[in-house]
Amino acid sequence: MLDLGRQPRFHRPRDRDLTNDLGALTALLSDAGFIAADEEADALLACAAGDVERLHSLVDRRLTGEPLAWIIGHVSFCGLEIRVDPGVYVPRWQSEPLARRAVERLPATGAAIDVCTGTGAIARTLSTARPGARVVASDIDEHAVACAVANGLEVYHGDLFEPIPRALEGRVDVVVGVVPYVPTLALPLLQRDTFTFESPLAYDGGPDGTDVLRHVLIDSRQFLRRGGALLLECGGGQGDALRDDLARLGYLDVTVLSDEDGDERGIEATLGR
Repeated sequence: MLDLGRQPRFHRPRDRDLTNDLGALTALLSDAGFIAADEEADALLACAAGDVERLHSLVDRRLTGEPLAWIIGHVSFCGLEIRVDPGVYVPRWQSEPLARRAVERLPATGAAIDVCTGTGAIARTLSTARPGARVVASDIDEHAVACAVANGLEVYHGDLFEPIPRALEGRVDVVVGVVPYVPTLALPLLQRDTFTFESPLAYDGGPDGTDVLRHVLIDSRQFLRRGGALLLECGGGQGDALRDDLARLGYLDVTVLSDEDGDERGIEATLGR
């Protein structure tokens, strides 16, 4: 599941110049409840580039809970700098193992589809690691599409597979995605101010969180070649909940992907021959 927890609101002391005081800025962010305060302080200082008023404006925005990536305009993902425009879902580091596994399953001259691409972080990871492959992506949010295009990707505006070129039917080696998978009743548990800045559209996966996941299982078969891989991020218990659907739809070798702490992070399956 995505990061949970709530953080208190804090305000920057108006009379403090933070541009030359990394320790003070780190302490301010730490007191406000931001876990990686030292890294965030470095990022904000670099973005301000010595401009006092700009730094104070950036810090004020962060203290409201606005995502850091929106403020500084980028995020690191799988060692790549990914542009992040305001309003676009911010890729999380927890999705990096899924992206790396997708790279492993993508042949050098193969084809991949990244659904619900957001900034295009996973698609960019694939295209960078496999420059000879064709990587296409889709997103229902036009702002996300524009951001992913700015990240150098072939992106189509529409819901899941609806806008994907028909020429790819039956020829795709990998379908990957971080689709909405948070159960509707769990939405209020998400990190403080999530929906002050982000849309529930990026999170709400229906009553048990698997509504969109199940759509992808079904529609992926139109594009995957036999032996092609399906890789989706999901939450605790959802991988097992999808096993019967995967078997019925002809997927084999279903694996629930877990992180170093043993928490469920995704599923991997192969379309049967």
